[in-house]
Amino acid sequence: MIQGNVLRDALISASRKLMTEKQAVDALNIFPVPDGDTGTNMSMTLSAAARVLEKSKNQTVSEVAEQAASAMLRGARGNSGVILSLLFRGFSKGLRGKKQCNGAEAAAALTLGVEAAYKAVMKPTEGTILTVSREAAEAGRAKAEETQEILPVWQAMCLAAEESLERTPDLLPVLKKTGVVDAGGKGLCIILRAMENVFAGGEMEADTQPRTETAAAVGASAAGTFETDIRFTYCTEFIVGRDKNCTADPLRLRAYLESIGDCVVVVDDEEIIKVHVHTNDPGKALSKAIEYGQFETVKVENMRIQHQNAGWVDQAIGPESGAQVPQYTAPEEPYGFVAVAAGEGLQALFGELGCGQVVSGGQTMNPSTDDILRAVEAVPAKVVYVLPNNKNIILAAEQAIPLADREVHVLQTCTVPQGVAALLAFDPDAQVEENLTAMMQAAENVSTGSLTFAARDSDFEGRSIKEGQLLALAGSKLLFTDEEMTHACIKLVRELISARRRAGRTSGVMTLIYGNGVSREEAEAVGEAVRAKYGDLDVTVVDGGQPVYYYFISLE
Repeated sequence: MIQGNVLRDALISASRKLMTEKQAVDALNIFPVPDGDTGTNMSMTLSAAARVLEKSKNQTVSEVAEQAASAMLRGARGNSGVILSLLFRGFSKGLRGKKQCNGAEAAAALTLGVEAAYKAVMKPTEGTILTVSREAAEAGRAKAEETQEILPVWQAMCLAAEESLERTPDLLPVLKKTGVVDAGGKGLCIILRAMENVFAGGEMEADTQPRTETAAAVGASAAGTFETDIRFTYCTEFIVGRDKNCTADPLRLRAYLESIGDCVVVVDDEEIIKVHVHTNDPGKALSKAIEYGQFETVKVENMRIQHQNAGWVDQAIGPESGAQVPQYTAPEEPYGFVAVAAGEGLQALFGELGCGQVVSGGQTMNPSTDDILRAVEAVPAKVVYVLPNNKNIILAAEQAIPLADREVHVLQTCTVPQGVAALLAFDPDAQVEENLTAMMQAAENVSTGSLTFAARDSDFEGRSIKEGQLLALAGSKLLFTDEEMTHACIKLVRELISARRRAGRTSGVMTLIYGNGVSREEAEAVGEAVRAKYGDLDVTVVDGGQPVYYYFISLE
């Protein structure tokens, strides 16, 4: 049997181990494009749990698992991070109410996590972390029929996971061609083995990461949007882990909070109650809330002081820092938008098109679920449309839907041009479902090309790719490599036009979005070259300022 403190130490140690191994996991990524790498995303997701657990003491395995799962859900980044968070979300449900757990219970709990992860992925792919986790859970359940001791069962899961990892190239041909195993599966194996070491009585991994406090953390202010007299002094936010024996209706908590304050938001599910209230007596709010369970997080801010110090805060985290601190706003407008984009030009563009919040992120840095959730709750709208604009961000955005205190719809926009097209198709007089259909139809009518560079040497899909070469992509598919920028752009446009013709689509408008490191003069020269080659195209050149990608090409 393992106690809560042992599970806590195992998760913290696993986080530290993955932190040291993340670059090795990143190196397994088969696609040579610079991206939000698997090891980094998984490490950041697990680190979110470790930061919370480092403050916990003398808790049951149920409480530790719930704390970890909640933190990972909010800190999840990228598809691999979301899947990892779902594995532990199911794991926590399997350990619910338990003071300690044995091997059989641990294997059954992991099985619930596997089921949750498979359900969350629209098209589950075998030969990935999903397969590795499933076969590990199966081995754990089989071993539990022989013994319920935690160590042999966990060791069986570790061994099965590692054997499954070695088989991933047999299930995914692209892995076999490249000669690597699945990166997400490798990350999971590292986590399981690090936990096993602690279960066996081994030393925890050393904490080698420096402690830094981000500007956003220092500058977060609940009073940032107040320009009038403040009626209630304290912005009070907390999350209560629900007591399973409590039958009280959270609506009663909402009614009480409304009697002592305003801007009340109460969101509840099976496991947590999330509360936001402005009040003059936070103690009363907390005293009433504790009747429903134990606090997971509590934050109380004096809005009067923060309002007086707003100038100092702005200076501390001003534009030069690049920090964006979304402030909670009560939902009052009928609709609003959140987009994900990297680069000042693109962020300004989405703002001009009506996005109330633009989350900084994209291919090289996938924002977390909590980043997107904060942006959603900073938009003063009852219905919020989220445009991820990257296929590796969609799943993280979808996890914010049940956490938000308003209606949220995540569109499946995989590129920035798709996000722009979707916004332009929005009709304020149409119903929600009508807009969702129209916006996605508009997004799907856009052909997106991009030019970037190879981040590493690679043998990808029969191509020998050298680090630094130009890579031309249509959507996420690699079309060709090149050595000269203008030639690559013209060839990419030709490929996009040909693909549209084959699909029965015309091509009349092209937008060339140039990134950070490309001058206006260089971009205009490329635009002129395209006009000279394709005189019937209406070409517009836009400064996107995006990192990593020299150009985004949008064709309609």
